[in-house]
Amino acid sequence: MIDWSSCAAVERDSERVSGAWVFRGTRVPLAALFENLEDGASVLEFVDWFPGVTLDQVRAVLDHAARSALASA
Repeated sequence: MIDWSSCAAVERDSERVSGAWVFRGTRVPLAALFENLEDGASVLEFVDWFPGVTLDQVRAVLDHAARSALASA
């Protein structure tokens, strides 16, 4: 499991979105990014579909996930 607490692009608040990790400053859960990518959406489409989420945030999340995957391999 990825430890998102060290990724500055995300936040979690038990009072919002059932405590799910979300893109900082939004109510968009990280799961939405991965689900959309799995369904074939591009990163640019995702940013367009979810106002408030920036391309820099998505890049930071994907980079954090990749580094976490490599560290646990």
